[in-house]
Amino acid sequence: METHDVVVVGAGAMGSAASRALAAAGRQVVVLEKYELGHHRGGSHGGTRLFRLAVDDEDYLLRARQAGLLWAELEAESGRRLLEPTGGLDHGVDERTVERFRALFSRHGVAHEVLDPAQATERWPGMRFETRVLYQPGSGRLLADRAVAAIQRLARERGAEFRPTCPVTSLRVLRYGGGVADGLVELDTPDGAVRARQVVVTAGPWASRLLGGHLDLPAIVATQEQPRFFAPREGAGPWPSFVHWRQGPDALSAAGAYGLFEQGSGVKVGLHGTGPVVDPDRRDFTPESRADQALLAYVRDWFPGLDVAASTPISCLYDNTAHDTFVIDRRGPISVATGFCGQGFKFVPLVARYLTDLVTGEGTAPDSYALKAHTIEA
Repeated sequence: METHDVVVVGAGAMGSAASRALAAAGRQVVVLEKYELGHHRGGSHGGTRLFRLAVDDEDYLLRARQAGLLWAELEAESGRRLLEPTGGLDHGVDERTVERFRALFSRHGVAHEVLDPAQATERWPGMRFETRVLYQPGSGRLLADRAVAAIQRLARERGAEFRPTCPVTSLRVLRYGGGVADGLVELDTPDGAVRARQVVVTAGPWASRLLGGHLDLPAIVATQEQPRFFAPREGAGPWPSFVHWRQGPDALSAAGAYGLFEQGSGVKVGLHGTGPVVDPDRRDFTPESRADQALLAYVRDWFPGLDVAASTPISCLYDNTAHDTFVIDRRGPISVATGFCGQGFKFVPLVARYLTDLVTGEGTAPDSYALKAHTIEA
């Protein structure tokens, strides 16, 4: 049986980027994907994702800025625009938090403005504001589907092999080994067993099922989130990316809201982390009525520039941890990246670098790669 250097399980954004980075580092890589490439059952599909730096945690901000530089490298390498700066704003933040943002951005040279509600309404007439608004001209949108396709092409050009509709049903560690390349893992698929010196699992909420007994992962809970695309009214733009920090007496009214404009689809608006818990293999993609009605009421109240009667529901999958902490770790010949809580897409090339460091042994303590999720995006 042929033994590969690395088998990556899961060909979404994280797995595709890891395969490209590992192949660029000289590893022979095979990627096993449960479904077809570009499928809509996970968390990587769709036209756009937010990219923003508006967080009040210094380490997180610096990692987000580093990820932005890595996206620029991917753009140069692929010859495709992947990150479009549209500007981004945060509102609903209390004054103390606004000042923390300003101090942090000033310390690290992040361009920003703070506007009062009247100034913000004049600039973005399609939205309503009640608090001061933090604006970052460098925020924007990642072109998700285009990015994943471009990364997969780059991975193939470096020799990575993608095997779609090839689910891994189980795995066994045959040899842990004394070094990072001395292990041996056997993975079962419908097409037969596959062996690798190292395995990288980037399978979202499916990771726990596959790795039970091999890594002590925190609980990963899958939720089906349900934003909508809304048709903008004439003259209501421009439309930056946006996050609304909200307070309320229950989970739906206190959920952070987010959104951005997507060409050809409209303005995407969602309530972060409000979807029902689901089995990722048995989703019905039907919006849960209570949360969907809360979203429609929210848009009706806060977006005079959107037509609530002209909207389309969409569905995406979150892989959630209890404390919104990303899981990036290695034990023996198995590395894993999961639990991104709907907030990981902007970190894709950075997570790929972390995983490559773990596989090659250039990384230090895996715990140093734990990323605390502080922002709201999907």
